[in-house]
Amino acid sequence: MRFVFLRRLARGLLIGASLAGVALTTAGAAAETVTPQETVRSLQRALERLPYYGVFDHLTFAVDRGVVTLNGYAYNGSLRAAAEMAAKRTSGVDEVANRLEILPPSQEDDRIRWATFYRIYTDAFLSKYASGGDFGVRREIREARRWGGFYQPLGLYAIHIVVRRGHTALYGVVDSDADRQIAEMRAREVSGVFSVDNQIAVAGKAARR
Repeated sequence: MRFVFLRRLARGLLIGASLAGVALTTAGAAAETVTPQETVRSLQRALERLPYYGVFDHLTFAVDRGVVTLNGYAYNGSLRAAAEMAAKRTSGVDEVANRLEILPPSQEDDRIRWATFYRIYTDAFLSKYASGGDFGVRREIREARRWGGFYQPLGLYAIHIVVRRGHTALYGVVDSDADRQIAEMRAREVSGVFSVDNQIAVAGKAARR
């Protein structure tokens, strides 16, 4: 149950809301039926349910006086459009600035993505963070080989892997500093990687921020 909680927490932080400017309301805004905080919660739920959001994406947003700014990286271009549509349909949103970057197509980046996915999620200490566990990861790998790797693993993964032109960034939430360090070590073991940016948070520390 704790790992399910961590995976959900990871999605909550990956699809994080910057509340800068949200808590400050004018007298006119106070009369609205939808509060800024309600808008944030509704938008976060909507983004969490996007069908194209997977382990190779990273999505964040900020809300400021009815203006939503979407940031992050999308492996599939459909995610960018779907996220913008979800934001526009959320009550209390007047405008959407879509800054989600679509990751450039690259066979080498795809190789790094899948190799990193395999090394992290089949690790004896990190497989607990996978959707479906170690068995699920190996099934995803078999399907990727079958279909040429033209898709990404979906579902609840606590660690997200973003690769752009040979550079890897890790996002998400894990249970301990040791797991955070192991994830970075596994990412660095992949051949052809120029750098690894470890942005993974630790659950207890993330909760106190």
